[in-house]
Amino acid sequence: MNPSITNSNSLLRLPDADRERLGEALRRLVANGAIIGTEPGQAELYHWAHLNRDWTEEVAALLDLKLFWDHELRLVQAVPQSGAFTLRMKLDATLVLLTLWYEFDTAVRDRGEAPPIRITVAQLNDSLKTKFEPLRKSLPSPTRLVEILRLAQRKSLLHFTAALHAADSGIEILPTLKRVIPFQDLADWTRHAERHLAAVLEKEDDEIEEEDAP
Repeated sequence: MNPSITNSNSLLRLPDADRERLGEALRRLVANGAIIGTEPGQAELYHWAHLNRDWTEEVAALLDLKLFWDHELRLVQAVPQSGAFTLRMKLDATLVLLTLWYEFDTAVRDRGEAPPIRITVAQLNDSLKTKFEPLRKSLPSPTRLVEILRLAQRKSLLHFTAALHAADSGIEILPTLKRVIPFQDLADWTRHAERHLAAVLEKEDDEIEEEDAP
């Protein structure tokens, strides 16, 4: 760790350069959810944050953010511990993230693949339709799906690479997704998925009953 930071008793005594770096790290963690050292332009920031881990964690804790470090993958992820930074998502986006979680988990746990897990948009769509067929009316359109994937990319949950044919577009699911959606196992995932299914189907039944009422 930088001696000038280790020997400091207050943020007020941080050198200007370190203060700027600390602010930059915090802004990226809040806005994007992670610092990924393998990404263009983030290598030096990740190195600084890792070198000055105590200060980075202390300042993040002020915002109720818990940091998870994975030096092998060169990333640090900020996970909200309160509702202040929780992302509120529509049903179609929730279904997409649930499906991505499932694809990541089965690839790592069952097939022994190493992250990031690579799939195509076509494979994602097939998986969505298989798992949530009763909610087909709630599944995203092709344009909306791209919007959801780009949002997930901004939050450092995946990498999305558009292709000439939309179905061939690539998705690299990052391990950060598993901490944002912290299911214990597939049984836990199934319980949550069934809860979404039941809630939507119940709502549809209620709407049908209202339409049939005299």
